[in-house]
Amino acid sequence: MKKDNLRICLLVTLLTVVTSTSFSQEWPQWRGINRDSKVTGFKAPAAWPAELKQAWKVSVGFGDATPALAGNKIYLNTRQADQEVILCLDAATGKELWKSQYPSTAVTGPSGSHPGPRSTPAVANGKVITFGASAIVSCLDANTGKLVWRRENPTNAVPQFFTGMSPLIVDNTCIVHVGTKDNGEVLALDLNTGNEKWKWTGDGPAYASPSVMIIDGKKHLIVQTEKNLISLNLADGKLMWQMATPVQQRFYNAASPYIDGQTIYYTGQGTGMKAIKVEKSGNEYVTKELWTNPTIGAKWNTPVLKDGFLYGFTDQKRIYCLNSTTGQTAWIDNAVNSDFASIVDCGTVIIGLPSTANLIVFKPASTAYSEVIKYKVSETSVYSYPIVAGEKIYIKDAETLMMYKIN
Repeated sequence: MKKDNLRICLLVTLLTVVTSTSFSQEWPQWRGINRDSKVTGFKAPAAWPAELKQAWKVSVGFGDATPALAGNKIYLNTRQADQEVILCLDAATGKELWKSQYPSTAVTGPSGSHPGPRSTPAVANGKVITFGASAIVSCLDANTGKLVWRRENPTNAVPQFFTGMSPLIVDNTCIVHVGTKDNGEVLALDLNTGNEKWKWTGDGPAYASPSVMIIDGKKHLIVQTEKNLISLNLADGKLMWQMATPVQQRFYNAASPYIDGQTIYYTGQGTGMKAIKVEKSGNEYVTKELWTNPTIGAKWNTPVLKDGFLYGFTDQKRIYCLNSTTGQTAWIDNAVNSDFASIVDCGTVIIGLPSTANLIVFKPASTAYSEVIKYKVSETSVYSYPIVAGEKIYIKDAETLMMYKIN
């Protein structure tokens, strides 16, 4: 009997470890599990190889959207000919498991050179949500690809450069920001039916994505709009607070706020970097500015927070390190990369991927920039995040998805 109990305990422990490891290496939505660009379960090699080994490469269609990794499947939203396509691939081999498609209005105007979707799919509760370039919201069964529901956009109401936000799934609810300039709607849609739970009407959407902040057990939906940073009650969509975030130099809000507890870090072209704290005052919530750094700002890059320091790419195309407590600049590297870049915290290293397709590995250090190694991962520009899972790194460029192995 004791031996049987011991076997059961060992089996439960093994299953817990396997499940935890599998989950920790997932990237089921934009900027990862907690929308904070942190990779868990990654162990850097003792010696990085001179080159990354490409395990496979498959053509998937046009698009700048980061794929989503859930379990052993990868989900993508791309464009093929006149159709927007939702793909599910085997994460180990790149083999197509299922495909769903629908006609979609072509991207025109100044965004015509980027014809595909930019919004990362969100996977949760057996569903996958996509937000196409023309603001069509789709919900599919994650295992079969069967359409559960779809929200069309018959008026083709989109921002100037088409959609740029990635959907959020929280509490069995899908959050999207739809609309056009000066006329937007933040929608809370039931994940199972697509029915509207609530709607907030106001500013048009920016090219940033929402996240959740929790204060005293209450969930706040933090949304960067075209003109303001706002907080909505996740339960009913009521406005809790807002603060103006005017754009500078004829640009637009495209960097998403970074949330750490009750602190929010946000940035924009020509506006520098700012930190605010959200506090409760009576029955209301108020914001208090903690600091501002006018010299470090970004057009599109959302920073990562690591051991009390923020790391990212400036609008001058350089990697920076900033003290998150004081706002003081720790250092700015002299090398010119790209102002359109993504960055992820992998624990002992930080990995940046500018649109130049140079995967940059460097150490998190507040004293000076310390590069470990750099890899060229594509011959075309890359506008998506790298997905780092164990020894595997997935890269989505203009038309293909690649899987590299570190060892």
